[in-house]
Amino acid sequence: MSKILLTAAVTGAGDTTSKSSHVPVTPKEIAEAAIESAKAGATVAHVHARDPKTGGVSQDINHYREIVDRIRDSETDVIINITAGGGGDFIPSLDTPAAGGDGTAIQTPKERHKPIGDLLPEMCTLDCGSVNFGDMIYMSPTNWLREQAKLIQQSGVKPELECFDTGHLRFAKQLVKEGLITGDPMFQFCLGIPWGAEADVETMIYLKDRIPEHAHWSAFGIGRMQMPIVTQAALLGGNVRVGLEDNLYLSKGVLARNDQLVDKAIKMLNGNGVEIMSPQEAREQYGLGNFKGGDK
Repeated sequence: MSKILLTAAVTGAGDTTSKSSHVPVTPKEIAEAAIESAKAGATVAHVHARDPKTGGVSQDINHYREIVDRIRDSETDVIINITAGGGGDFIPSLDTPAAGGDGTAIQTPKERHKPIGDLLPEMCTLDCGSVNFGDMIYMSPTNWLREQAKLIQQSGVKPELECFDTGHLRFAKQLVKEGLITGDPMFQFCLGIPWGAEADVETMIYLKDRIPEHAHWSAFGIGRMQMPIVTQAALLGGNVRVGLEDNLYLSKGVLARNDQLVDKAIKMLNGNGVEIMSPQEAREQYGLGNFKGGDK
């Protein structure tokens, strides 16, 4: 059997808490979801922080610290992957076109990096460009991304270069060319998000065929395309991701828990001759450092 890495993206930052009570909100709930996903077989737990009072996105370092501390204190073997994409939400407004409307939340590169630099996870995600994200604009300018990439590189954290469209892949490769990514780069193709790249095999093949030699890649699809993309990515040699950040349902009309999505994906992959890497196997395969905040 071939072996791949499986990430559980346990909560995200989207407005999903009103749609499912299984979406974890508090630091305790988010940490428990990561731990449960790891016990179900996930290699990596990808985390965002949420405001415990509102359920909305939080950039509070104390929320991130509690999540990470709880996972580490549990002694559960899982690779922690924190988002480095916070503070990029721009809500267009005709009344305040330069400043944006209600809900606009823009952080500087140093502010976006703070959870990474302070908590030193083994991995983080780096969104490699701006995109029309539904009716919102996610802003990640190229000069800011270069600064973030430098900060991540200095921290010893492994970035997962998230590409929501083809231009993002072009710029991610530029970061590699400029020496801002240490070791073999890891790309992640984020498919099916309005209005980014399509969630289909043709788009996945287009992207994977354009990554540098010795690079690694992963892909995920949102909503009903989550499991089809898991299967297709694995069969094409990529890593995979599931979780409530991207999809709320186990089957039609049946709300899922994170660990259930992990279990479903693993059973499906095993049936296709694919096994999941352990966290330690992934550390060795991808040259990860910062294990539990120190050198592995």
